[in-house]
Amino acid sequence: MTPKILILGAGYGGLTTALRLQKELHYNEADITLVNKHDYHYITTHLHQPAAGTVDPRRIKIDLDELIDKDRINFIKAEVVAIDIQNERKVTLDNGQGLTYDILVIALGSEVETFGIEGLKEHAFTIRSINSVQLIREHIEYMFAKYKNEPGHPEYLTFIVGGAGFTGIEFVGELADRIPELCEQFEVNPKKVRIINIEAAPSALPGFDPQLVDYAIEVLKNKGVEFKINTPIKACTEEGVTLADGEEIKAGTVVWTGGVRGNKLIEMLGIETMRARIKVDEFLRAPGYQDVFIIGDNSIVFNEEGRPYPPTAQIAVQQGEHLAKQITSYVRNGKMDLKPFKFNLRGTVASLGKGEAIGKVGNRKMTGYTALIMKQLIDNRYLYSIGGLPLVIKKGKLLG
Repeated sequence: MTPKILILGAGYGGLTTALRLQKELHYNEADITLVNKHDYHYITTHLHQPAAGTVDPRRIKIDLDELIDKDRINFIKAEVVAIDIQNERKVTLDNGQGLTYDILVIALGSEVETFGIEGLKEHAFTIRSINSVQLIREHIEYMFAKYKNEPGHPEYLTFIVGGAGFTGIEFVGELADRIPELCEQFEVNPKKVRIINIEAAPSALPGFDPQLVDYAIEVLKNKGVEFKINTPIKACTEEGVTLADGEEIKAGTVVWTGGVRGNKLIEMLGIETMRARIKVDEFLRAPGYQDVFIIGDNSIVFNEEGRPYPPTAQIAVQQGEHLAKQITSYVRNGKMDLKPFKFNLRGTVASLGKGEAIGKVGNRKMTGYTALIMKQLIDNRYLYSIGGLPLVIKKGKLLG
């Protein structure tokens, strides 16, 4: 009997799993189904660019038709609304369709974590999807046009970015690069524009090398970015934000990048969760289940010191690669030849806008153009892994 493999989500982890199985398994060796709410994959690590308006959103989109062999993978464009792993072993989609499985891979991605900050969901933008970043870009341009007609409102040109993790830092770098173009287009004095990055933690880029963090802050300050570190946001309103110390900052735009949690469906599986993420076993399985694997932002994997790895694209890709090998073994041998998952940190790089980045590979620290080249190499490696040389040629330079 042909085993049914069901993969939920075409982000980094889910797509990598599907494409590796497509490559490794022969035709009709397995019945593989991939479910995703969009018919495209997008490069999440570059969403900050179209959000700021420095890159067209279409550049970071990749149609799944370009990657998937429909003779080997059944793709369904739909949203998952329910997952029953306890009784019926069935996944229900928003089109009413019900899917059963022999092996289930859950890779549904993340949602915004607001940490209970009042008004954040209602009044802040988030960098989460192609649609959300297009909205941010249009709103930023609208604020410049609105200020041009109402110059008595300086708050229209105040842009607050909540969170100074990787997304927040990369976004303010891109936005700072975009501001001169917008000022020229709308005939606005650049000195009227404020970009304020607010972070609750004692440092920007928490957990990153302090020397590189200092470099990044200096580069961004020279671009005009203001920082408020160790300063939690208490509330967000239509008029701006209120900080924990009582200070109120009026702003026409608030973009929240301060955290993510797993998909809400994870909390409905009947398994203990932490911020909608599940602590998987060493083989990436849901606790108590032999045939349910959870990867990417929906999973928690601990390092040798007992600390959870941050949910990054890099770990999701490696989980997908590892899991595909396990599943291939199952299909070929009729049983799982399980091997523990070991994450190999290949380096971390953050862009700071045009011509600037910081990075660390092993013990080597990089800044400026050298780090930027490393980031492009990492991007191109991923593109090659999912689409080969043609995809690198088509998209590689566009992500630089």
